[in-house]
Amino acid sequence: MTATSISTGEDLVSIAVSASAASLRLVVAGEVDSSSAPALRTAVDDAFAAGVSELVVDLGAVTFLDSAGLCVLAGAHRRAEEECVRLRVLACNRAVIRPLQITGLWELLAVEQVEPGAGSAA
Repeated sequence: MTATSISTGEDLVSIAVSASAASLRLVVAGEVDSSSAPALRTAVDDAFAAGVSELVVDLGAVTFLDSAGLCVLAGAHRRAEEECVRLRVLACNRAVIRPLQITGLWELLAVEQVEPGAGSAA
């Protein structure tokens, strides 16, 4: 298993990356908005470029998610479908769950609602 961490210059978001076999997990913490969403997009793009068969996006520690972050997740779904990659999105708090539900992405992404703190260990 390998692990790295990515953080933006503003430190709004941090993304811990861990991989094992053909699976890669992105554990996202902080605020995902128009200034930090590009870091998430880059991490997602890197995961697909690595040729994983499963990508897990753990949003359990995200405190704010706006349309830019939702766009990254929608793009990840589209690319996962095209490349036959299993995409799992984990969420546990209202700051993430509500925007996903309102936009219809909750159903499209088949988001898994987990207990707080459980997603990073799953």
